[in-house]
Amino acid sequence: MGEGDPLPHFAVLTNFWIGGDKRTNHMDTARVCIGKSGLERTHSLRKRRRMGESVIQGFLLFSGLISILTTLGIVFVLGKESWLFFGSGQVDLREFFTTTVWQPTIGRFGILPLVNATFMTTSIAMLVAIPLGLSVAIYLSEYASARARSLLKPILEVLAGIPTVVYGYFALTFMTPLLRSIFGRDVVQIYNTASAGIVMGILILPLISSMSEDALSAVPRSLREASYALGATKLETAVQVVVPAALSGITAAFIVGISRAIGETMIVAIAAGSGPAFTFNPFKAAETMTGHIVRISGGDLSYDSIDYNSIFAIGLLLFFITLTLNVISRWFVQRFREVYE
Repeated sequence: MGEGDPLPHFAVLTNFWIGGDKRTNHMDTARVCIGKSGLERTHSLRKRRRMGESVIQGFLLFSGLISILTTLGIVFVLGKESWLFFGSGQVDLREFFTTTVWQPTIGRFGILPLVNATFMTTSIAMLVAIPLGLSVAIYLSEYASARARSLLKPILEVLAGIPTVVYGYFALTFMTPLLRSIFGRDVVQIYNTASAGIVMGILILPLISSMSEDALSAVPRSLREASYALGATKLETAVQVVVPAALSGITAAFIVGISRAIGETMIVAIAAGSGPAFTFNPFKAAETMTGHIVRISGGDLSYDSIDYNSIFAIGLLLFFITLTLNVISRWFVQRFREVYE
């Protein structure tokens, strides 16, 4: 018989069909045995203890517990010392949150000048960082070639790695003279919130651009192709399709940038000025909450004094501000997150 002759296959099928009952019983028995052995092997694998995995699992659990305990410890210390401040009898909560004079040495505890300066520098920083950071993210995600991306990415990483004290002296020695040459020496003081805010925006720029680019890159390619198929240009696709689709991630990047600006210390301590001042003029000196903590903690303070405890009250307020921003960020991401298949 030739290779293509179907008779051998027919004979094999006939023999299999004739002994169908016996063969079926044998096959069922074999399946049961294989199933039992497979279950036993799987059960034994599940019960087998692997020292390496147990060690790694324990280390990860230990790391998570350290993070939680560290946060609880910070809250405990801030709350304890702040309670000593507010429970001293010299501080009134209404005065603390509503008055505009902060001079603990004479018993004036109005936090508004410090909060106002903090929000001023943060607002100026975000006015610089948000449009530039989003523009860089759109360029890297939609326009840049592989060569351009390989050049821009290291530059952004270098900006993110520069110490903040260097940024502070850059604001004082370069940005402030530049503003004084543009607006006049009589208008812009040597220490001012404008120069500190602008340089803070440069500091936050890599953070916002990196996070926004990740959000834009996560948008499916099919949305872009559908937009191109409808006749949209690359700019229209980026602005009207990709950015709205990545809105939750971009907003989270903005809120993280705001938290970073509120907590920035060295730039405002060097360039914004020392001394609380309730002013809305960005060209005048004003002290932020973090700058005040640095200045006061660097002086001669006696333990458990009202000045010493005021540092922790300001720190607790900073903690609650950043916590509120993080909660808003998580809610926004969960509420407006787009899920694509």
